[in-house]
Amino acid sequence: MKPRHDIVLTFLFTVLVVSCNQEHKSKQSMQPQKSITAKDILGNPNYLAISYGGYRKSSREFQPNIVQLKEDMKILQAMNIKILRTYNVQLAQASNVLKAIHQLKTEDETFEMYVMLGAWIDCKNAWTDKEPDHTIESAQNESEINRAIALANQYPDIVKVIAVGNEAMVRWATSYYVQPNVILKWVNYLQNLKKEDKLSKDLWITSSDDFASWGGGEESYQVKDLEDLIKAVDYVSLHTYPYHNTHYNPEFWGINDDEKELSSDEKLEAAMQRTLQFAQKQYKAVSNYVESLGVKKPIHIGETGWATVSNGHYGPNGSKATDEFKEALYYKYMREWTNKEGISCFYFEAFDEPWKDTHNHKGSENHFGLITVDGKAKYVLWDSVDQGVFEGLTRGGNPITKTYNGDKNDMMKDVELPDVKEVKPVDF
Repeated sequence: MKPRHDIVLTFLFTVLVVSCNQEHKSKQSMQPQKSITAKDILGNPNYLAISYGGYRKSSREFQPNIVQLKEDMKILQAMNIKILRTYNVQLAQASNVLKAIHQLKTEDETFEMYVMLGAWIDCKNAWTDKEPDHTIESAQNESEINRAIALANQYPDIVKVIAVGNEAMVRWATSYYVQPNVILKWVNYLQNLKKEDKLSKDLWITSSDDFASWGGGEESYQVKDLEDLIKAVDYVSLHTYPYHNTHYNPEFWGINDDEKELSSDEKLEAAMQRTLQFAQKQYKAVSNYVESLGVKKPIHIGETGWATVSNGHYGPNGSKATDEFKEALYYKYMREWTNKEGISCFYFEAFDEPWKDTHNHKGSENHFGLITVDGKAKYVLWDSVDQGVFEGLTRGGNPITKTYNGDKNDMMKDVELPDVKEVKPVDF
């Protein structure tokens, strides 16, 4: 048995150590935590990105509510997604996504999700019965930009990027496209607000558009306003869709004669490797153009994806590009390449959205998701289901299960091989 005075000294020493530890922890908690910025997360493979629309019905009149959005955010967190891209702030979804993320962060301090907030840009008479005037912008654009500013200031811990327009400069967007000077105007406006401390200096500003709109295609796009825009944005956000080019520019798409003896899986893998190379070629074309201007800016992928259902140009009666097996290969190859190269890839998209082609349920635009509307994980995520990644999570009350009841043989019945032909190598 210890002498009494030893016991007292031991007790006092213990109290002193505990007190010092508590004081140290208190001082640590008072230290300002480093704020995560766009510069920290874009190009960082630990912050996977995805395009998100939470619409579950055939019309956007049915806005997803906060409960549904939180349900989706938890699913995406389970997939290691940490950056979302939204498209407009006219409708309630974007602001509600931010509310949902804010609530989840309040409920769970480990929850981490950031947003690339899209502001939709139109030309005059867009989406009306009048002829679109592509030389004049819509009067609605100013309100859209102001809404984006308000949300960025309300949720600075979540909104890390504002994207001015979505495919707003590419000429095949015949319903609404504008000239580059319109995008440049609003990008400069936002950059000036940063200088005036009316927006966070760490907020990055971009526009998200087709690779051709960024000078990677026809020379007719390479105008002075585009040069100035490239100099004004914090980074370039380009779109590339080899999927669509299997119909519109199919030289790279098919099975070569020297591949005829391969297994079906090997033939598809070879074809899908060429689609990756096609995307890389478009990325390189933009990179070359940006460098030709003497500009050094990060270039990330604002959109790319692969649909799983099509009764149109890309389906069985078209290029035969569409199914879950090819989607899984494309997703795998794109993630491997972009993660290795430090490129953020906002893969299109998280969930199927049936409003996009309301009158054609099997239209490809409705089926770009990695997960169906009713919560079935497509083939690309089957391994994640097996690993228990989605355990306890639901969508619309449905647990996350596999499409085709997890039967690969059944799934492969819907997989079509591209035609056998002389396929041109992708020339960089």
